[in-house]
Amino acid sequence: MPAPTLVESKALSVPIPGGYTCISDYEVKFTYPNGVVFNVLSTPDEDPFGGIIKKEGQRNGIRFEGSDGWIWVNRDEITASDKELLSKPLPENAERLYLSNNQMENFFDCMRSRKDPICDVDVGHRSASVCHLGAISLRTGRKLQWDPAKEVFVGEHAEEADAHVARKMRKPYDYSFVS
Repeated sequence: MPAPTLVESKALSVPIPGGYTCISDYEVKFTYPNGVVFNVLSTPDEDPFGGIIKKEGQRNGIRFEGSDGWIWVNRDEITASDKELLSKPLPENAERLYLSNNQMENFFDCMRSRKDPICDVDVGHRSASVCHLGAISLRTGRKLQWDPAKEVFVGEHAEEADAHVARKMRKPYDYSFVS
């Protein structure tokens, strides 16, 4: 699974002093080596626990944009700029994705069958990495370059960003017991 090489962000709020340490309103732009851009934006129309604040507002989900239009998907609906995008059959050579409506059930089924789950270790690792890269960009307020092969920041601001990759371990929760 590919990883982004460039991360840019803009915090639209500040953490609550003496409270939470995360930024609740933000925009993060991930650019991949092949030129694909992945934008992540918070929405003030839904609370972090899934409650709806503004009924007519933007719900959490993902929008795929291509040369023929866009498709919007969330847990409740799927819509498109052109309804034909949803009903037109995929070509024979189109990549088919693994269908799972319940990731926990899929995990247990795969433990029994020994098949790979819908989200294998590499996909899980890269998915989590993207989230961490966005959080680090927001915390530093910097445009960052990432080397996905070495899994380190490179270029300007690399040292500052790398300081957020792992926390200093404290005893007894460190590796001092390993010989």
